[in-house]
Amino acid sequence: MLKGFKDFIMRGNVVDLAIAVVMGTAFVAIVTAFSNNIINPLIAALGGTNNVGWGFRLLSDNPNTFVNIGAVITAAINFIIIAAVLYFVVVLPMTTVKKRFVAEGEEELSDTDVLIQIRDLLANGPKSPDNVPGH
Repeated sequence: MLKGFKDFIMRGNVVDLAIAVVMGTAFVAIVTAFSNNIINPLIAALGGTNNVGWGFRLLSDNPNTFVNIGAVITAAINFIIIAAVLYFVVVLPMTTVKKRFVAEGEEELSDTDVLIQIRDLLANGPKSPDNVPGH
């Protein structure tokens, strides 16, 4: 029972799922606070004396046509922060654990290798009188 659980946890897709859940929930509040309180003011300051920061209006009399380049830069920085944290906190330790607990010398076979082995087994299979056609 525990071996099955260990095998389930050690699968790559479980780790991928955990990463997706963490990306979607756990870091949202931290990264949002960091972005709103540190990154956005820095980007707005780099925008110069313009009161809208790094952005522009397509139509000067319509505020709904504002293109906010600063928000796109902030989102990219958020993504890089989340990806880095997840890599160093989840992926790197999990890779180390897998290397430590997976038996040495085991290598995965490609689909072609498996098919070749099946072909060879069928071609060189037992030739008893029961398996020979016509007997």
